[in-house]
Amino acid sequence: MASASSSSSSNWVMESGDIPHVLAVDDSLIDRKLVEKLLRNSSCRVTTAENGLRALELLGLTNGEHNTLNGRSKVNLIITDYCMPGMTGYELLKKIKQSSVMREVPVVIMSSENIPTRINKCLEEGAEMFMLKPLKQSDVRELTCQLMNLGR
Repeated sequence: MASASSSSSSNWVMESGDIPHVLAVDDSLIDRKLVEKLLRNSSCRVTTAENGLRALELLGLTNGEHNTLNGRSKVNLIITDYCMPGMTGYELLKKIKQSSVMREVPVVIMSSENIPTRINKCLEEGAEMFMLKPLKQSDVRELTCQLMNLGR
């Protein structure tokens, strides 16, 4: 598993006692359900999206819309598959990191393919971590522990 450091002075950092809210993006229903279950087992609130465009809509990054997720519920983490039709996880990552509102939110890229150049490209573009699929509960535990500690 690869990881990169991130800026920590952000209003997206967890308050102690808060439940992390994660946006999980994957075109595969089975993979999406698995990630959702693993995150819920780690006491996260989860919103899912079936593709990059839907994720951008939920985040309010299309056509100047506002965040359509519950207004009081900021996303603390975005976890996305790399290989998706229409918009790859890498393209989604780039759009999030170009947004002044969302750029501080950690993004984790998942892929079933261990391709070092792809991993490096994602980390250079600002991904927090790159995880190999299928995710395991231990991966998600490590991820949520890191999320809780960002900015401390």
